[in-house]
Amino acid sequence: MFKNLKLVFQIAAVFIGTIVGAGLASGQEITQFFSTYGYKSFIGIFVCCIIYILSGYIIVDLSIKYRLNSYNELIQLVSPGFLGKVTDFITTLFLISGSAIILAGSGALIHQYFNLNKWVGIIFMSIMAMFVLLKDTKGLIQINSMIVPSLTIIIITLFILYIFFNDNTSLSYVKTLTTHKKNWFFSSLLYCSFNVLSASGVMVPLAKEIPKKRYMFTGITLGAICLTVLSLIINLLLMLNMPYIFEYEIPLLYVANRFGKVLQFLLLTIIWFEMFSTEVSDIYSVSKTLEQTFKISYKKGCFLVMCIAIPLSQIGFVKLITFLYPAFGLISLIFLIQCCVFYLKK
Repeated sequence: MFKNLKLVFQIAAVFIGTIVGAGLASGQEITQFFSTYGYKSFIGIFVCCIIYILSGYIIVDLSIKYRLNSYNELIQLVSPGFLGKVTDFITTLFLISGSAIILAGSGALIHQYFNLNKWVGIIFMSIMAMFVLLKDTKGLIQINSMIVPSLTIIIITLFILYIFFNDNTSLSYVKTLTTHKKNWFFSSLLYCSFNVLSASGVMVPLAKEIPKKRYMFTGITLGAICLTVLSLIINLLLMLNMPYIFEYEIPLLYVANRFGKVLQFLLLTIIWFEMFSTEVSDIYSVSKTLEQTFKISYKKGCFLVMCIAIPLSQIGFVKLITFLYPAFGLISLIFLIQCCVFYLKK
């Protein structure tokens, strides 16, 4: 009984850790996709929760039924034509670029807040990531089982402190706040589609390792609910601090600023670990695909992707990101619709 419960919590932690990158942990993603849309953003977060649960069930069911090994095989299954090849290419490019950007971000974070050479942050994360990656799926589960509870504790602590020391925290006050953007539904849909396709890189191999649909689905459902609660808390904290948060690269750091250096340091630490978790997930996903597509062993694939990511982290990514993120968001949305259509037909 305890072993099964532990397994469910581990699956939930992997699901949360894969989606909660540095963007969500820092508050940047929530600001862009939700907070700027006003109080209706809370509805958008609940929409994401429902889609996470439904799409998670579909992906796990298809993965177990068709014995899939990687996101590449899932894409080929639901979209076997030209669009599938485009989706596969952009997904792989996005994950490799993402791992490079995270290495660059680690270097920048270490340099900015600890005044160390950026290469210290890049090399340190690279070595740590390889150490975890060489443990395969077990390493992925272990690292997320440690990071996700730590993130949850810090965000809840920040929320309790903020509620305790501030008066204007009611929902009626939130409704009076300025709405900076419209079309909250499409933004929510784009955001969760983006995350589902990224997470499929981990969910598909995980379903192969744990081919027990009941445990997988329960874990993903629990993960989606916990992720929703965290997102709601972060969204509320950010909305209560608009427009000041727009001036910060790490909006939650502005919120934590009033509660002393210790909480700021803990938040920065957990953001680094979330970057680390995403780094591991991205390289894990691509390496599993290389293993299936090109018959490159998983461990060699990890080294290969890391060797590509390290030099790429030194290149300017503005043009690449400007093209890649919107393209990946649109492709993800189309992929999610294709998944649903394929599943309903079968």
